Amino acid sequence: MLLVGLFLLLFLSFTVHILIVVFYVVNKSKTLFYAFLSTAFLNVSIAMVLSIVALSQPERIRHVDFKFILWILSGFVMVLMLILKIYFFRAIYLRSKDPDYYHLNYFGKKVLNKGFVKQYEFFTFFLSIPFFLLMGAYFVARLINLIRHGSI
Repeated sequence: MLLVGLFLLLFLSFTVHILIVVFYVVNKSKTLFYAFLSTAFLNVSIAMVLSIVALSQPERIRHVDFKFILWILSGFVMVLMLILKIYFFRAIYLRSKDPDYYHLNYFGKKVLNKGFVKQYEFFTFFLSIPFFLLMGAYFVARLINLIRHGSI
């Protein structure tokens, strides 16, 4: 069970690391740089512990249920992508209410300005759709299998 926890912690740390890199590219903050270094160190440390366990006790790795780990990870990625999509929808909706991003035309109708939807939001939203669909389908299929047959 300890190894399953370490694998999940490594994946979570790796995901946070990627998010920090993305936010650092956008914001160029010093705290994000230090967070990047911290997660890099944490990733290397966890990977070293897993490597030591794999080399010293390979029978423990053999008994790890990777199907369960993949199921948990697919659910995590699905929820992460859903949160990302909700975040973008919320940001765009709030921007639509801000007078800086629209003007009224001659007939009194609201017309959104160019740059209303940021380019990185647009590309991230549409490029994350395949990951959301694949991971969500795998997670839901395994969940239905767990409910119907009692095993993943």
